[in-house]
Amino acid sequence: MVVSMVYRIWLLAVSFALVITAQITYPNESNNTAAPNSSGFRMQHGFETVLVQPYGFDGFRVRAWPFKPPNGNEISFLYDPPLEGPENGVPHGMKFDTALNGNSTFSIRNGNTVVQTNNSDAGAYRLSFWRVEDDGRYTLLTNEYAPLKSVNPRYYSCAAFSWTATPEEQIYGTGTQADHAVNKKGQVIDLINFNTHIPTPVFMSSKSYALVWNSAAEGRMEFGSQRTRITSDSTTLVDYVVVSAPPGNYDQLQQRLSAMTGRAPTPPDFSLGYLHSKLRYENQTEVIQLAQDFVNYNIPVSLIVIDYQSWAHQGDWSLDPGLWPNVAQMSAAVKNLTGAEMMASSWPSVEDDSYNYMEMQADGYLSATRSGPGTTDSWNGSYIRNYDATNPAARAFFWDQLNRNYYQQGIKNFWVDQADGGNLGEAYENNGQSTYIQSIPYPLADVLYAAGTQKSVGKLYPWAHQQMIEEGLRNVTGKKQGAPCDYLSLSRSGYIGSQRFCSMIWSGDTTSVWATLSAQVASGLSAAATGWSWWTLDIGGFQVDPTVPYSGNIDDPAYRELYVRWQQWGTFLPFMRNHGSRTCNTQDAYTCDNEPWTYGESNTPIIASYINLRYQLHDYLQALFQQFHNVGRMIMRPLYMDFGMSDPNIYNRTAVNDNVTTQQYMFGPRLLVTPVTLPNVTEWDVYLPQPAAGSANGSQPWTYWWTNQTYAGGQTVTVPTPLEHIPVFHLGTREDILSGNVF
Repeated sequence: MVVSMVYRIWLLAVSFALVITAQITYPNESNNTAAPNSSGFRMQHGFETVLVQPYGFDGFRVRAWPFKPPNGNEISFLYDPPLEGPENGVPHGMKFDTALNGNSTFSIRNGNTVVQTNNSDAGAYRLSFWRVEDDGRYTLLTNEYAPLKSVNPRYYSCAAFSWTATPEEQIYGTGTQADHAVNKKGQVIDLINFNTHIPTPVFMSSKSYALVWNSAAEGRMEFGSQRTRITSDSTTLVDYVVVSAPPGNYDQLQQRLSAMTGRAPTPPDFSLGYLHSKLRYENQTEVIQLAQDFVNYNIPVSLIVIDYQSWAHQGDWSLDPGLWPNVAQMSAAVKNLTGAEMMASSWPSVEDDSYNYMEMQADGYLSATRSGPGTTDSWNGSYIRNYDATNPAARAFFWDQLNRNYYQQGIKNFWVDQADGGNLGEAYENNGQSTYIQSIPYPLADVLYAAGTQKSVGKLYPWAHQQMIEEGLRNVTGKKQGAPCDYLSLSRSGYIGSQRFCSMIWSGDTTSVWATLSAQVASGLSAAATGWSWWTLDIGGFQVDPTVPYSGNIDDPAYRELYVRWQQWGTFLPFMRNHGSRTCNTQDAYTCDNEPWTYGESNTPIIASYINLRYQLHDYLQALFQQFHNVGRMIMRPLYMDFGMSDPNIYNRTAVNDNVTTQQYMFGPRLLVTPVTLPNVTEWDVYLPQPAAGSANGSQPWTYWWTNQTYAGGQTVTVPTPLEHIPVFHLGTREDILSGNVF
C-alpha cells in the first residue's frame, strides 16, 4: 500500500525515528492468547494525561483527561477485556508500565498495529497509528491532526479530538441517518438520537482501520477531506479505540470490533419468519380473528404485534382491561391457531394519571429536567415524563410491570418504542400536538438522569432501555447474556454494542413513498457496518406522506404496487417485518387494514409467495445469524465488503454513493439483492460485481434467481422485473443456499 502524497513530507521527518521499544508479534488468528510485553504507556503532557494500552487483537485503547483522573467507573460500551485478544480474560483497568512526559519517542506494536508518539523538535506528544504490512513496511493509518496552524487535536473545552484524513478515504458505518449514503465522507453528523436518526461513533475506514468513540455524550462527527473530528459536548474523559486489519479485510475489522463492543446472540427461530403488525389492532377480538384469518388464507405467520395506545394510560405498562379482558386466553388462542408468538408495544412515557406515576415520582424512577417541573414532552393530550433508563432500580420497576402484565400472560416479546432519549423520540417538542405547534422551535428537553445530563449521557438512554428488556428476559428465562435468545425486543434506537442484546433495531417511522424505500437500503447497510445486523424496517413505510395522493392507501393501485415491491425486498432483510399506518377507501375495523390479503386479489398470491419464500430461506438465515454470532460477520453486506478489492468499480462507485453501491447489497455470502425502487417498470439494470479470482463458479458466476440464466461479473445486465420478481442473483447452487451450506 502506497502512502498518499499528503503524508510524504511528514513521513520523512518521522520515519527515521521509528524505534519499536515494546513489541508483540503474534499472528492475526483470533484464538491466539499471547500477551503483549507492554501493558501500555501513560503520558503526562502538562495538565492533560494520555493513557494508551494494547487492546484486543490489533488494537489500541486511548484514554485522555485534563486534571482529575477517571475513577474507573465511567460509562463504557467496551468490554474489558475484549471477548478475543491476547488478554486471555485479564482486564486492563488503568494499568501501564511506561511513564512519559511527551519528550521521548515511544512505540508499541500489537499484532499488526503500531502506535507511536511522534518525534519532532518540539517533542513527542502526538499519537500516530500504523499497520505493519506482510513485507514489513509500515502504512500510516491516521495520526492526530496537527498542522502548523490549527486547534489542538486533543481539545478539552468540549472534548474535540481530531485525526488526519485523506480526500480519497471512505468512511463506513456511523449508525443510521437515512441519507442515501454508505460512504459518509464529507458529512457532519450530530450525535443526537431521534426518530429515524441513530448516529453512532463507530466507523470503518477504506484504509482498513476502525475507530470507536466510547462516549455516552451527545456531540458530533465530522468527516472532512483532511481531518476527522469527533466531539463530546460534555464529558470528563475521552476514550476511543483504533484497530486495524489487512487491506480490504472488513470482515476481520468487524470481528475485532464485535469482540470489543459485543457479539450478538442467535435469535429465536420464530423471528426468522414473517412478523406481522399494523397501527393498530384495537382489542382482543380483532387479534384472535386476525390469527384465524391467517389460517383461512393459508399464510404462515410467526409473530403478531399489538401496537401503542393499547393501554389505559401512558406508564401503566399493561393492556387496557376494557379492551383486552383476558390476555392469557388471547395469546394462547393465537399460539394454537398459528403457532405465532406475540409482541406488545411499550413506551417510556409516564403521564400523571397512570397508577404508577406517584410511586415512580416518590422513588426517583422518572427522569427530570435541569429546570422546571420535569415534564419532557407531550402525547395524547398529556404532558409526560420519561422513566429513567439509566437508573437500575427504575429498569427493574419497568420490567416488573412487563413481566406481570405481559410475559406471565403469554406475551413475551416487547416493542420498546419512542425510547430515543431526551424528549419523546422526535426532533421537536410537543409531540402529538398540531404540526404548527410542533414547528415552534422549542429546545429539546434538558434532561437530568441518574447517570448525568442529556448532554453528558444522552446516548446511553436507548442502550439502557434495550438493556432493561435484556436483563428481564435473561432473568426470567435463566439464560446468560450471549446464549441463544428465546424472545426478543424491537427498538427504534440503539448505540455502541447494541448487538449484544436480543434486540432488533428498526429504521423508524418512515413515509410510504418510493423515495423512502430507496433511502432505506443505504440505512440498513450503514447499520450493518456499525455492528447492527439485527436490523429491520416497516414494510410499506410507516406513515402517509400528505403531499403524495396514493401514499399509504391500500385501495390505490399505485400504493399497492409500492407495497408489493417493498414486501419483496423485506424477504431479504435480517427480519421480515410488516407494519404501518394505512389509509383506505372503505374501513371495516378501528384502523385500515394491513394484512397480506388486503392489497388486491391479484397481489395476494405474490405477497404470499414471498412470505413462503422467507420460510424456505430458513436454513440460510440461520447460517447467517450463526456466523454473525460467532465472528461478527455482517448479514446485509455493502458491496465494498466482498468486492472492494476484486472489482475497482465498486471502490470508485462507493466513493460517490451511486445507485449501485447504495441500492444493491449482498445478503449473506451468496445472494445479491437489488430492490425495485421506481414504479411501473418491467425491467431493471443490475451491476454484477467481479468476484475475486477463484472465489466463484468460473467465468459466469452469477445466476439470476428467477430464470437460472448465468452471467459474468464486472458488467451491468438488464433483467425482466414483472411485479412478481425482485432482482436477485446468487453465487453457487440454489441447493446450497436453501440448505444453509454456505460457509
